[in-house]
Amino acid sequence: MAKKEKKLMVVYGIDDKPPLIEAIFLGFQHYLTMFGATIIIPILIAGVMGMPTHETGLLISTMFFVSGITTLLQTTWGNRLPIVQGGTFSFLPPFFAIVFSATLAGAGWEMKIQYVQGAIIIGSFFEMALGFTGAIGYLKKYLGPITIAPTIALIGLALYAIGWPWLMYDIWIGGIALLALIIYSQFLSKKYRLFLLFPVILSIFTAWAIAFATGRIDTTALRATIDAAPWIRIPYPFQWGMPQFSAAFAVGMLAGYLASIVESVGDYYACARLSGAPIPSAKKISRGIGFEGVGCLVAGLIGTGNGTTSYSENIGAIGITKVGSRYVVQIGAIVMLLLGAFGKFGAFFTSIPMAIVGAMFCGLFGMIASVGLSNLQFVDMNDSRNLFIIGFAFFMGLSVPFWAKGGWIWADVGAGYPEGFLPPVNQLPINWEATAGTLGRTFAEILTTIAATGMAVAAIIAGILDNILPGTRESRGLTYWEDMAEE
Repeated sequence: MAKKEKKLMVVYGIDDKPPLIEAIFLGFQHYLTMFGATIIIPILIAGVMGMPTHETGLLISTMFFVSGITTLLQTTWGNRLPIVQGGTFSFLPPFFAIVFSATLAGAGWEMKIQYVQGAIIIGSFFEMALGFTGAIGYLKKYLGPITIAPTIALIGLALYAIGWPWLMYDIWIGGIALLALIIYSQFLSKKYRLFLLFPVILSIFTAWAIAFATGRIDTTALRATIDAAPWIRIPYPFQWGMPQFSAAFAVGMLAGYLASIVESVGDYYACARLSGAPIPSAKKISRGIGFEGVGCLVAGLIGTGNGTTSYSENIGAIGITKVGSRYVVQIGAIVMLLLGAFGKFGAFFTSIPMAIVGAMFCGLFGMIASVGLSNLQFVDMNDSRNLFIIGFAFFMGLSVPFWAKGGWIWADVGAGYPEGFLPPVNQLPINWEATAGTLGRTFAEILTTIAATGMAVAAIIAGILDNILPGTRESRGLTYWEDMAEE
């Protein structure tokens, strides 16, 4: 009887196949839902690395193409849920740690993306191992809300230095984009379904259209970029050169993988509920995570500069449309593949002003921080033990990366320095290279890369303390999570 009731909740269930024309439009809607994030991630990555405009267009197309491949892999052989795979914000903090590391100081964008690819490739085997061996079920027992909250929140907080400064490249266009995002998502979404489904992309298009109309975009340069782009170009492995491998960078990237895995497990439960599918078994969850690792391997080989994960945005679309068909999502994946192979598609989107991207960061990454904090609703916040762990993890997740990246600190005159800021001091307390040669240097680089990634610092500190300090499972929020999983 319970299964029948679930069936009544959806227009098209997980195994249903709508008519082809209808399925194409429904699949295209899924593509539109993930459009904003899939555009923003490669634009950010390209901007930080200093990628030329032409290559930025190719990177955008690559992201869509890989999303199509990985979605088909997941829906066909992975967890087989109607869940879209695409780029993840979880990988951005370790991405920054790699790109701005001392090792790559002065390096060109090609070398930077090659090292990022190498870290993603190595990490993908870690995710595949966790998934296909079933170890994710064991690890999940030790990851509670107290660990997850600061880890997810610091994904958003790590990008505070980019949002407003990028918006200020053009305060008028950036301000319009941010205002549109607020109005569309918080006011109009309650009245009109269009704004409920697509507030991000509509905000981008609104500000972008005004930028075109007011002459803020060099249409001549844009036309030249589009003309130079090929009509058809299929992204291929090693298109940016051979990946470079570094143990330090790979270990740092594991923090991104951990956050992505935790988020995906939650997405599986939500997607199954909304699509009328049975609650995911441990075997299905493990297979899903394993195929997310396969997807990250594909992303690393082809070179998106990012990994892949399950998209929460598309799960929301299922809840609104009541269409939980796997077939529909697979049609959407084919749309992504076709657009990713259409070279001029990516070239066109290189004209999005930096101010608009900055405005989206202000809204979207603030939301990511809030989503992380929302996990604390399950925790007893009157327990001083929990308050200590959470506060300590947050503070160290912000302070340690500041030190590791060579941040400046305020000094008193009485300390023997002129009043003002001390020069950056981020050397490890032991000269590992002198003590242990090359092996010591590698170990030092690993520690520095982890230290430069706030979410890694927070996850390690919160994870260890939450599991060694005395506390009841109810106070830690674990019993509530277990009850949700058993529903």
